[in-house]
Amino acid sequence: MLAARLHGPRDLRIEHIPHPGTPGRGEALLRVRCTGMCGSDLHSYLDARIGDTPIEGSLILGHEFSAVVEAVGSGSLDGNSEPLKPGARVAVDPAQPCHRCELCEHGHPNLCCRLAFCGNYPYGGSFCEWMRMPARSCFPMPKSIDDEAAALLEPLGVAMHAVDFSKLRVGYSVAIIGAGPIGLLILQLAKLAGADPVFITDKLPWRLKLAQKWGGIPIHCEKEDPVKQVNAETRGRGVDVAIEAAWADHSVEQAAEMARLGGRLVFVGIPGGDQFSLKHSNARRKGLTIIMSRRMKHAYPRAIRLAEQGRVDLHGLVSHRFPLKRIVEAFQLNTAYKDKVVKVIIKS
Repeated sequence: MLAARLHGPRDLRIEHIPHPGTPGRGEALLRVRCTGMCGSDLHSYLDARIGDTPIEGSLILGHEFSAVVEAVGSGSLDGNSEPLKPGARVAVDPAQPCHRCELCEHGHPNLCCRLAFCGNYPYGGSFCEWMRMPARSCFPMPKSIDDEAAALLEPLGVAMHAVDFSKLRVGYSVAIIGAGPIGLLILQLAKLAGADPVFITDKLPWRLKLAQKWGGIPIHCEKEDPVKQVNAETRGRGVDVAIEAAWADHSVEQAAEMARLGGRLVFVGIPGGDQFSLKHSNARRKGLTIIMSRRMKHAYPRAIRLAEQGRVDLHGLVSHRFPLKRIVEAFQLNTAYKDKVVKVIIKS
């Protein structure tokens, strides 16, 4: 089968590799349909690592994906604890927690001590044609959710987890730093939760245009000082919640400066250098609550309901589509932020 394997920084190759074979007990053989290109994939492509996890051998990236079930092993129950059937169209949770460790048993599978995750070394991802996955990672899709939208349920779940941490209330003010796909999904969810106003910053004008379409107050961070604008708009009070959804560089301090006294900071972005800096006196004197958001948990059923009801716009994020054989071109476009890119979908 065809797969896109990363061999080092910017060294991505289309290769023929063995078919994954017959699924075992509790497993499903999946024919991958669509995979969204995530910011973490871009980190891995550029640096051959994500955070403190280096890629020490060739690796298939990709984790935001949908698929069709080709075969199932015995005892295969889906994410709803129902029998998984061949032919089912599914969204796939890329996280494979052990379900037995302390964190899993306390209801935090996203913090599993033995977590396996698609596209995170050494576990292969979905930029390929076929995969074997635990059946419980698969969530059957209704007809109203197509393959592209099904793949984007994963970033929607990440956004939902961040909004859960923000503890939004109706009428809360929010600042979102970064209008990439996660930031734009957080914006949609914040508006659904009744937040107002919602400021959102970015340097790419086409992303800010989308943000404005979905009810955000756009701030071009290279043409104006976003902290000054937020403080002016809130008459010096600041926002109730600031959510960092960019690359966690100077944006971290911006988020802290935008937050009100006693406000909340939620960090979602991943820094390229695996470190971020925060002015201690500002955070301390404001008495800020600081939350680090790690992926999601138990989010797929809620995400499916929101998408099925049309309460979030997933297709509006998709700016480009490429076949798997052109994935190198897709990565080059996305990392250069060319051609008004927002979300790239790879079709296997």
